Amino acid sequence: MPAHFTFCYRLQPLTEPTNMTTVFRDASLLRLFATTLIALSACTRRTRTIIVAPTPQAETVAPGTAAVLGVPPGHLPKPGECRVWIPGVPPGRQPRPKSRDCAGIASVAPPGSWILYRPTADRRLVHVREVDRARVGVVVRVRVFEVESGRFLREENP
Repeated sequence: MPAHFTFCYRLQPLTEPTNMTTVFRDASLLRLFATTLIALSACTRRTRTIIVAPTPQAETVAPGTAAVLGVPPGHLPKPGECRVWIPGVPPGRQPRPKSRDCAGIASVAPPGSWILYRPTADRRLVHVREVDRARVGVVVRVRVFEVESGRFLREENP
């Protein structure tokens, strides 16, 4: 004996006027099912929260002491030249260690980076031009460090 289910309807031609209520009821059930499925899939979506820590501007040796540069001596530019340095990025992951003329380097320095400059007049110093975090190439601060120890000496106007 064949089994009959109450929730299944036998397909009949749509031309009969008595079936139009069934069609509209089925269409509304289908819309309800689709809406429920979309709502459930939106609620079960996995989200990943990524916390981005601010880039350190300078590392400190200990509380109350002067800041240190934190750039290895082998990564400093040659005297009279500049180099882009991204604080918080390990030395091996820095942009190409290309020491270059300082003209135009600010336009390629990404936001939040440093432009390291070694003056020819005093090779013991390195000037760190800090680029604004929101604007490419806009220097907001110049800090002067000692090359040998990496110790902060003074701050100058940009």
